[in-house]
Amino acid sequence: MRDYSKEQRHLAIEQTKNMPVGINNTSIQIFNIIRNSNGISRAELARVIGMSKSTISQHVNVLIDLGFIVESDETQFSGGRKAQLLKLHKTSGYVLAIDLGATSLNISICNLNAEPLIIESEDTNVADGPEIVLNRIVDVSRNLLNKLDLSSSLLKGVGIGLPGPVEFSSGIPVAPPIMPGWDQYPVRGFLEKEFGCPAYVDNDVNIMTLGEQWAGIGKDVQNFIFIKVGTGIGSGIVCQGNLYRGSMGCAGDIGHIGIDGLETVCSCGNKGCLESLAGGKAISMRAIEQVRKNKSQVLADLLAKQGSLSAKEVGLAASMGDAASVEIIKESGKFIGQVLAKLINFFNPSLVVIGGGVANLGDLFLASIRGAVYNRSLPLATRNLSIERSVLNEQAGIIGAAAMVLDKLFLEHMCS
Repeated sequence: MRDYSKEQRHLAIEQTKNMPVGINNTSIQIFNIIRNSNGISRAELARVIGMSKSTISQHVNVLIDLGFIVESDETQFSGGRKAQLLKLHKTSGYVLAIDLGATSLNISICNLNAEPLIIESEDTNVADGPEIVLNRIVDVSRNLLNKLDLSSSLLKGVGIGLPGPVEFSSGIPVAPPIMPGWDQYPVRGFLEKEFGCPAYVDNDVNIMTLGEQWAGIGKDVQNFIFIKVGTGIGSGIVCQGNLYRGSMGCAGDIGHIGIDGLETVCSCGNKGCLESLAGGKAISMRAIEQVRKNKSQVLADLLAKQGSLSAKEVGLAASMGDAASVEIIKESGKFIGQVLAKLINFFNPSLVVIGGGVANLGDLFLASIRGAVYNRSLPLATRNLSIERSVLNEQAGIIGAAAMVLDKLFLEHMCS
């Protein structure tokens, strides 16, 4: 029998117990166990999950029909009989994964383990509107398929994350504040028409969360929060192993939680929102203000050289010992930690993952977040809490978009 450790068996069983009862989730669970193994038999799957071999076979047959797994030529002895091993069929189809940010675009063709085979990244401006941006996505995607010599008929699905609120059931953005012209635009329908396969749309933070759950440090963690700190700030919530979207799909919008006593006006019209105090745009504005007040020669030199200041330049200045930049980073981290402490007291996760471009500010930023959390959270809530930076970086959204497609294909097939 293949060495499938006691810890792995226990984790798989506990995950199954914590998932809502239903054939759909069992299929996803089986798929995840198979993809994380080097080959596993039906009998071993039955022992790991705690179901009968006949029930396991029903789910396995569906996954084989979908082309996601295959019975390999390899066998193992089990109870004196040879048993065929089930393995992931990575190349029986592909997924188009798109991570659209306010000013960036990442597109990838992934295999059926959500592993990027090729990635194209470029600057974009989501404010150009859906027609311009989506047509550019189509052009880049087809170019990637050509580079891999793949037909679009091999695509199992398309997944995209948008930098704004999305009604997940319809794949339609709803009043996204930084996406003029995108409100109620049929993104899902557009992509399905262009590529001839199912498409799924979510906000960018949710797909990054799925990426962390699929292949990052959130893998095998039942309850965690992912915080994206970029131009804006948002969070994704994994509860009992499942992404929690809320009743309308907009759970986790922490960027507009207010910090008491602060009057900075946010783009949403309210005052003291976290995003207006600690997001990438806020950090840029504070850096420029320090230059205007003659409080940082380092930032002034960078502004003269670059023509603008972003969180990246603030991080660079801080690494050079610039006191004003160090203070900006520490205060931004403190604001995020204050809001995060409230979430931790309420939700009690075991892990918080910090991602997004601003997370690259480094250890000082992370230490400031941790300090505010431990100051304001209950001791029991932080006893076994880890607060870590994402290890996937810019690939979190790509992997998550592909993972979203794979999960939804299972669910929709089983419900049909």
